[in-house]
Amino acid sequence: MVKIAGRNCVHVAAHAYGKQTGMLTKKGKYGLKALVDLARLAPGETAFVSEIALRNNIPKKFLDTILLELRNAGMLRSKKGPGGGYSLSNPASEIRIGHAIRVLDGPLAPIRCASRTAYEACEDCADPEGCQVRRAMTEVRDAIAAILDTMTLEQFVAVPGASAMIEDDALEQRAG
Repeated sequence: MVKIAGRNCVHVAAHAYGKQTGMLTKKGKYGLKALVDLARLAPGETAFVSEIALRNNIPKKFLDTILLELRNAGMLRSKKGPGGGYSLSNPASEIRIGHAIRVLDGPLAPIRCASRTAYEACEDCADPEGCQVRRAMTEVRDAIAAILDTMTLEQFVAVPGASAMIEDDALEQRAG
């Protein structure tokens, strides 16, 4: 369900192109949960991977990889040793949800031919410019990007139930 005007809920297409895997991947979901966890820390405070994993029920090994990707993208910083751990590299008000999802899951477009950053023509399409599917998926991509590229981590954390949107997505996928 995507409600654009009311900005209620956004499902992001996964990017295992060639086979549609649903909405936000586990990697993206866990990454958002970790960012929310870190955004709730007091200024100057850090958290170890094991603490974040435990608080959010995320497999530690998987979270190690996710946090490394977010750090390499400049969203997190890490310190080793006593008082070490992870923290946000910028205030939550400067971190965009759309950027975080792109770092972890790739382009927001539901199919490659609708992507701005990873465009790839479909093998079965003779006329990409006239393709109705591509046009519709481009509109979906634009609607998703309009919401996620303007939503900050600060807003995501502050919205009642925003972190539950991730959980709701997982429940809907299991229900079918």
